[in-house]
Amino acid sequence: MSGIVVLRTYTTELDARFAAMVLEANGIPAHVAADTAGGALPSMALLFPVRLLVRAEDAAIARELLDSEAEIPDEDVDTEA
Repeated sequence: MSGIVVLRTYTTELDARFAAMVLEANGIPAHVAADTAGGALPSMALLFPVRLLVRAEDAAIARELLDSEAEIPDEDVDTEA
């Protein structure tokens, strides 16, 4: 398999960039493509969704990462008030 595929579409660039950061933190290169006039017209994403792009060979693991729930370690929970 080769090439670039659209993994997901989003209605906001922020959501797409967050997903891209999650993938990149796990070693999967990702790119966000948005037709929002360089951010000047974010409402354009309603007509032209923001696309999260990955390599075709990374698509399956990328989907699995984005679909999984984050684990919160017990030591990160602040129980003191």
